[in-house]
Formats: sequence, structure tokens, C-alpha cells
Amino acid sequence: MSEARDPSRPVDLNNYVPMPKGVSIHIGLNRVDPDHYQGWDGQLTACEFDAQDMLAIAKSKGFASTQLILTQDATSANVAAAITAAAAGCKSGDIVLITYSGHGGQVPDTNHDESRLPTGLKDKYDETWVLYDRQLVDDELYALWRKFKAGVRLAVFSDSCHSGTVTRALPSFIELATGGAAPRWLPLEQSLKVYRANRKLYDAIQKANPSAESARVRSSVLLISGCQDNQTSMDGPRNGLFTGTLRKVWNNGRFVGGYQPFRDAIASRMPPSQTPNYFRVGSANKKFENQTPFTV
Repeated sequence: MSEARDPSRPVDLNNYVPMPKGVSIHIGLNRVDPDHYQGWDGQLTACEFDAQDMLAIAKSKGFASTQLILTQDATSANVAAAITAAAAGCKSGDIVLITYSGHGGQVPDTNHDESRLPTGLKDKYDETWVLYDRQLVDDELYALWRKFKAGVRLAVFSDSCHSGTVTRALPSFIELATGGAAPRWLPLEQSLKVYRANRKLYDAIQKANPSAESARVRSSVLLISGCQDNQTSMDGPRNGLFTGTLRKVWNNGRFVGGYQPFRDAIASRMPPSQTPNYFRVGSANKKFENQTPFTV
């Protein structure tokens, strides 16, 4: 039995190590604004459920600060503000969990981060999260990751199409899962319509942000995505295929292992047409990778 601390004795601040804290942001969109997306509302079923279920996991693991951002509230400004606030409030050792459930899309690459990729991976598009009012370009996400201090742990789960890296362009070959479920995908033809109608906006966004390939990220970011870049993530009646499988593997906190085994266990239960990816950004942190997922 440990000895109780005498409350009259002052704390030795020289040896005081603050406990890490957990901050989580959960984004889910069941539709988008057709005014921006040229008449397309991107109707989905399970994305808000996904966000709520990931929030429940965060709360069960002791994340003290949580935020749920759904559909109409999931604008580019609100999402960026939430991530920026998390970066400002976190110190080394803290963990930030960000989950996204919605459509994945793409815009033409205008700041030429593709020039740094191998020839076989170049197709002149950047990946996006399809938010309510507009697409959030991967270069913007990397600019947000740059705001976090060294030593901060970021766990990002993206249940969206073409989400293998949320940093690389979409190959011309798209593998569609079968089974009748709706893909979480802003179709390329529609995406190009959106880009042409809002070209000045998206070109200015990429001009204002360093390319994902050149962004210097000091924190440790782990991305576990719903699929590879050339695949689609499938929607469902209650959860997306990726999030639903994640919940089964998590098994109310009974899962044992680190983030890579967690991804592997999820992938083993999913069809070859939708294979979750595991991707690292920023500073290497093996201790973080080996922790049980969602550990504060």
C-alpha cells in the first residue's frame, strides 16, 4: 500500500511530471452543401454514427476534452479551428485523436508536391476530406499537423475513400468494393466540376500552404485509414465498413496490442477490395506506436 501524501507538504515542482491529457475531435458528414458541390449532396447514412461511436471510445479511454462536429457544422473553418485549438492547448506527451467519416475527394495538384513522388504514383491530384462547405486539401491538413509541438501524439482515423495516406494523389484505377453499399467517394467527374467552378479558391488554398511533401511536422502522426489510395471505403446502415470492423476488433477495450497490430486485425476481417492503410508522418515514436490504441 502506498503512503498517503501529507497535504500540508508542498509539491516538489522540480520533480513534478504533469500527466498527459487526451483531446479528441470527431467529424462525421452524412451530406454536403450542394451549392458548393454543383448540385451533388453526397448523401450517406452512417457517418454521423461513426463519429458518435468513435467519441464513445475516446470517452471510455479517459479523453478529457472531446468535440463532435457533424454534417452542417463540419465546415472547413470549424474543422481547422478545432484542430488549431487542440494544437495550441497540447504539450509534449499529450495525445490528440482525430476521426473523420465522410467522402474522400481530390483536386488538381497546383503546388506540385506530386513532382517529388515516383513516376508511377503521379497523377496530378491531391486528396481531400469532403467537408460541408468545401474540400479540405491534404496540404491544409499537413499545415495543421505542423502546428503541434514536438512530442505530441496524433492518432488519425479516416473512414473515407482514397484515404490511404490523405497526402498522395488518387491513381487513375479505382477499385470499387462490391455488395451494393454506397462508396464514400466524390466521383472524379463531379470533383472536376466542383474544381472548375471554384478554381480560384482551391488554387489559392494550395498556393497559401506548403506542399504536403515539404511540410515539416514535429509531432508524431499515425494515420489508420479505411482503405488504400486506389480503393473506396463503403458506407453502411449503422457504421461504415471500416469503423464497424474497428469497433468489433476493439471489442469494448479488450483488444491487446499496438497500433500496427490493431490495423492488421481490422484488415484481416475486411475484404481485399477495402484494405486499411497504416501511415506515419512527422517524428518517429515507437513508444506511441506500441501503445494500446487510444491510450492517454
